[in-house]
Amino acid sequence: MNKGIFITFEGGEGAGKSTHIRFLSEVLTEQGHTVLCLREPGGTTLGEELRDIVLDPKNEDMVDEAELLIYEAARAQIVNKVINPALEAGSVVLCDRFYDSTMAYQAYGRGLDRAFVEQANQFATDGLVPDRTILLTCGHAQAGLERATQHIAADRLESAGEDFHARVNKGFMDIAENDPERVRVVESGDLKSMTAAAIFAELSDIFTWMSDDRVVNEELFERLDIRYYGNKHKESSDELPLSENDAEGE
Repeated sequence: MNKGIFITFEGGEGAGKSTHIRFLSEVLTEQGHTVLCLREPGGTTLGEELRDIVLDPKNEDMVDEAELLIYEAARAQIVNKVINPALEAGSVVLCDRFYDSTMAYQAYGRGLDRAFVEQANQFATDGLVPDRTILLTCGHAQAGLERATQHIAADRLESAGEDFHARVNKGFMDIAENDPERVRVVESGDLKSMTAAAIFAELSDIFTWMSDDRVVNEELFERLDIRYYGNKHKESSDELPLSENDAEGE
């Protein structure tokens, strides 16, 4: 049996997953946990090479079936070579995307058979299921796309169009509705501190110290706002420049 804790972050483009994975990792480490942060596709040499292929806009003629199998190949590699060994060693593994993204993007977005996608996910993960999934939402699909591509060119998936991403967002919400115990929906709010506090609340049954206001309090979350905004009293982050990583929309 795995001894560690596996937490995945999901959401459409521009939801801000990278920011909150980094902050959660920082606080978990301060509390004595060994933390491993990963992303999908990626996390291994092979996975990063496959990531470059599947997201490269030059590969615009890639068929949907090939796209699905590339994601599953990268997933099989990271599960067997990185995630499972880390969990067996007792680490907390935080992963930016996992099989829910494949269901949302390739089944709902591309229209591939959902039963087949589910079987492919099962095969690639060998049955591994996250202990908790945080689904970050940021409103309309177009708003997320604009946020994700504000400072960098759109990748192949980001270039798929607003209708595609609207279907993806619907897929994520259906997944959350069908598995509410595992998948917790958190709105990516105006202030990062608000979003972080909501994420911690959804993890407090796993990490009981998150319910201790001596550890998790307003001061803890304010440091996230100060880090990104420089002024903790800003009413909204909409007028503020995104960090480089936020702009990536990971």
